[in-house]
Amino acid sequence: MTNYDDIRFYEDAEVQEALKDYVKHPMIKGLLYYTFPNVPFDKIKEKVFACESIRDFQTKVIYHTVQKVLSKSSEGLSYSGFDRLDKDESYLYISNHRDIVLDTCLLNVVLYESELKMTASAIGDNLVQKPFLLALSRLNRNFLVKRGLGPREMLKSSQKLSDYIRKLLVEEKRSVWMAQREGRTKDGNDHTQQGVLKMLAMAKQDDSIAEYFSRLKIVPVAISYEFDPTDVLKLPEILAKRMETIYIKSANEDFKSILKGALGSKGRIHLTAGETISAEALKQIEGNSGSVNEQIQNLTASIDRRIHRNYKLWPANYIAFDLLNNSSMFEEHYNIKQKRQFERRLTRRVDFKNSLEVNSYLLMYANPVINQNNLNEEQR
Repeated sequence: MTNYDDIRFYEDAEVQEALKDYVKHPMIKGLLYYTFPNVPFDKIKEKVFACESIRDFQTKVIYHTVQKVLSKSSEGLSYSGFDRLDKDESYLYISNHRDIVLDTCLLNVVLYESELKMTASAIGDNLVQKPFLLALSRLNRNFLVKRGLGPREMLKSSQKLSDYIRKLLVEEKRSVWMAQREGRTKDGNDHTQQGVLKMLAMAKQDDSIAEYFSRLKIVPVAISYEFDPTDVLKLPEILAKRMETIYIKSANEDFKSILKGALGSKGRIHLTAGETISAEALKQIEGNSGSVNEQIQNLTASIDRRIHRNYKLWPANYIAFDLLNNSSMFEEHYNIKQKRQFERRLTRRVDFKNSLEVNSYLLMYANPVINQNNLNEEQR
């Protein structure tokens, strides 16, 4: 048996001890006060210590934390497509990735409200370097993806991760969430990294690619925020990439993004579950592909198409496209008030003397429209 202790989340028997160890940590205490305002800490502790499993902690504490975040920083969460899923099945949810923490939290809120199995979720170990963050992630059924390894260590780590995901999905019938790529999409142009699927396929054993991925029951999920509270924080990295210079993260950059993502204004939020990628669709991909690499490439493209098609476009997306192209192509999707509000947002966040910065900011919101347009052109 492989020992997964270095990457796994807590077992239910470990939850109480972890809660007792960390409930008084200043950051976790702050999180609990935020979740249960005007409640004496002794009463909050009673709620916390009543949690005897990860599901208890997620439903009795974290669910309420996310609801508080939504009430204070959004105009509401809506979702569609999840009613097609089977309550008794486990699924591999692969979604676009915009927010470090919220993406998976929002998915689990939707799964809980839809009475579907909640997920075990992948998180980069670079995000949980502090002991209290690691404990909190393990209490939320997060498992670790090792970052910053050399080639040999990375291969071993990827095999172990792949085996662990197989164990969760196939043996334990536990749903799993993974982002479609390492790190968030900074420029709004959501595309799946082939490396994610190659890693998953490492545990296929004697199955073909098509057989194994049909076992995993992949559900592509599109997560759409009307406004990205971290948009201005993402700009320096986007600009560095466009200017082909090396971008170096500041010491607390990820933590700032987590806080800004949680507390900043997001407008409306929508999650769409696409149809499960069927055994027939996977067999067709297999038949149309000449090699394993080509199969992975074609499956990646299929996931992308489903995410692009199901992405909920907001007025801000259409406005950004029209401003970027100096057009009125999508003016029926927004009004003058919405356009002026977006232009004020743009003015506050961007240096208008820097045309590359303006262009990059507008692309961040326009790319989902461009992707959907390209998809529509392909289908004509």
